[in-house]
Amino acid sequence: MTDKTSPILHQVKAKFADILKREQLSDTKVTVRVIPLTPEEAIGNPERRDFPIIIGKERVIEATLLGTRGQAYTDSPEEYSGTLSEIVDLDLSVNQQRAVFIAALNATLGHLGLVGATVHCKDEDPERCAVEIADTVSERFGDVAVGLIGLNPAIAERLVDKFGANQVRITDLSQDNIGERKFGVEVWDGSERTGDLVAASDVVVLTGTTMVNASFDGIWRHIKSHGKHYLIYGITAAGVCHLLGMDRICPCGTSG
Repeated sequence: MTDKTSPILHQVKAKFADILKREQLSDTKVTVRVIPLTPEEAIGNPERRDFPIIIGKERVIEATLLGTRGQAYTDSPEEYSGTLSEIVDLDLSVNQQRAVFIAALNATLGHLGLVGATVHCKDEDPERCAVEIADTVSERFGDVAVGLIGLNPAIAERLVDKFGANQVRITDLSQDNIGERKFGVEVWDGSERTGDLVAASDVVVLTGTTMVNASFDGIWRHIKSHGKHYLIYGITAAGVCHLLGMDRICPCGTSG
């Protein structure tokens, strides 16, 4: 569905390199460590247990730069240590290196005070986040058809509560979810039906994880070609959305 080299992330890489040069961080011996977090470390112990990170489908990795943390979701976590100049030179066609790059980007821009909400909310805040996202869509766009890209069960449930199952469409890439009905909505295959979802929706709500799993560029082309409204949610998208001026929502994330 997408070009794994991600032209969008290459734009981000160039902007990131300019920031490091301007802030005189490129040649500084700064170590960025990225470690996979356990579900409890990343999201605490929420009452509902169907979040992808809890059931083992995804992990959160965390980069720490000069005491500031930045996180990113990935299904291919790995540990990494290196300088910011090395981070900028990572091969963004590789899943694990995209995750490292984005987590480090989030930590760096957080350290510079350019972005907030780079660390995942915990315990019952993910439920509150879902309510606020559904409310925001309603307040900004009215009674609309909503497409959710990436099955976040809390967000899906609150969107259905707010707009009705007949007004919500969902795509996901997990074979465990595709074809299943969630809150009265059939989950479509994101590798085949993203275009259908975007075309049928007034507003597209998509996870920032798409920036790591190489699906974002294709989704973005559909959104722009159809002229749809959108909101990108979550911690992963913090740095990319800031650098490219994209609309992001992360009501309960915290600063690193």
